[in-house]
Amino acid sequence: MADTEAAANHDPSPRSLACLDALNFFLADVRDGLGPYLAIYLTSRQHWDPSQVGVAMAAMLVGTIATQSPAGALIDRVKWKRSAVAGAAAVVAAGCLAMILSPRYSVVVASQGLIGAAASIFPPAIAAMTLGIVGHARMARRTGRNEAFNHLGNVAAAVAAGAAGYFIGYWSIFVLVALMAALSAVTVLILPESDIDHDRARGAREGEERGAKVESIAVLFKDPRILMFTACAVMFHFANAAMLPLVGQKVTQGLDRGTAVLMSACIITAQVVMIPVALAASRLAETWGRKPVFLIGFAVLPIRGLLYTLTADPYLLVAIQILDGIGAGVFGVVSILVVADLTRGTGRFNLTQGVLATATALGAALSNVACGYIVKAAGFDAGFLTLAGIAVAGLLLYALATPETLDAPVVPSGKLAPEAA
Repeated sequence: MADTEAAANHDPSPRSLACLDALNFFLADVRDGLGPYLAIYLTSRQHWDPSQVGVAMAAMLVGTIATQSPAGALIDRVKWKRSAVAGAAAVVAAGCLAMILSPRYSVVVASQGLIGAAASIFPPAIAAMTLGIVGHARMARRTGRNEAFNHLGNVAAAVAAGAAGYFIGYWSIFVLVALMAALSAVTVLILPESDIDHDRARGAREGEERGAKVESIAVLFKDPRILMFTACAVMFHFANAAMLPLVGQKVTQGLDRGTAVLMSACIITAQVVMIPVALAASRLAETWGRKPVFLIGFAVLPIRGLLYTLTADPYLLVAIQILDGIGAGVFGVVSILVVADLTRGTGRFNLTQGVLATATALGAALSNVACGYIVKAAGFDAGFLTLAGIAVAGLLLYALATPETLDAPVVPSGKLAPEAA
C-alpha cells in the first residue's frame, strides 16, 4: 500500500519516540488538572457545598469548550506545535499555584478556566505530532503506546499525590501538578522539530504536495458519521465525567486525612487497568474494527454507575474503578483512531479533534454542574442513577446508528467520503 510505503520512508528517530513516551507520561496529570483532588480539597478544606464544587469543576471544562476547536484549527496550521505545548504547560502550572496561594471562589474559578483553555492545546498537539512523526500506518499502535504512557504517568502522579496529601498537606498536590507541567515543557522542547512532518500531522494525504488545500469545514461537518460519533462521545463523557468526583465527595463525608489516599487508590486502580487496555484496544481496533472495541468500553459505564449506588465501602469503591479503567482506556485510543479514519485526506485531523473535544467537554461540564445540583436535591444515588441512564442511551445510539470506520476510504480533495456524501 502507498501509505505503508510512505510511512516506511519516514522512520521516526529513537529520540522522537522516547520524547513522545516522556511527554505523555509527564502530561498525564497536567492535561486533566487537579481533577477529583480539587473537589475533595474544596469540600473538606474550604467547606464548599456540592453546587459550588460543581461550578469550580465545570469552570475548567468551560475554558476548554471555548478554546478546543480553535486550538485544533491552530495546530492544523502552525509548525510551532512544541512551543504551543510548552506555553500551555506554563499556564497550567501558574493556575495551580494561584489556587493554593489564594483559594477564593473567584480565583479558583478563574484559574480553572485558564487551565482548561491551556489544556485544550495538549490533545490535538500530541496527536498531531504523533501522526506527523509515525504516519497513518503506524498510528494505531503508537496511539496505544501514547495512552499507555499517559496512564502510567497518572499512576505515578496519583501515588505521589496520595502520599503528598497525606504526609505534607493538600497544597503539595497543587505543587506536584505544577512540577509535572514544567517537566512536560522541557520534554517537548527536546523533541526534534525536524522529525515532524507538519502536512502529514494535519491529516493530509500521504505524498500530496506540500501545503495542499485543506477540506472545507462546512463540507467536512456534513459527514453524518462525524456528527453521529460526536453525539455518542458527548453522551459517553456526560455519563463518565462526574462519577469519580461524586465518589470523592461521597466518601469525604466520613473521612478526613485518608480521603487523599482513597482517591489516589481509585485513580491508581483505573489507571493501572488502562495501561493494558489501551495497548490491547490499539491492536484489536486494527483486527476487530473500531466499533466492537468501543462498544465494550461504552458498556461498562452504566454498570459502574449502578454499582456506585450499592455501597459506600471504600474497598469496594476502589474495586469498581476497574470498570473506569476499561471504559476510559478504550475511549482514549479508539476516539483518536476514528477521527483519523474519518478525516484522512482532508487536512482537518486536528480541527475535527478539537470540535469533538469541545463537544465532549460540554458534556463533561454539564455532567459536573447537573450532578452537583441533583446530589444537593436528591442525594448521591440519584446522581449516579442519572449518569447510568445517560450511559445506556448513548450505548444504544452508538450500537444502532454509528458505522464502522476502519476501512473508511481516503477523502478525495474537495469531496466527502462516498458513503457520507
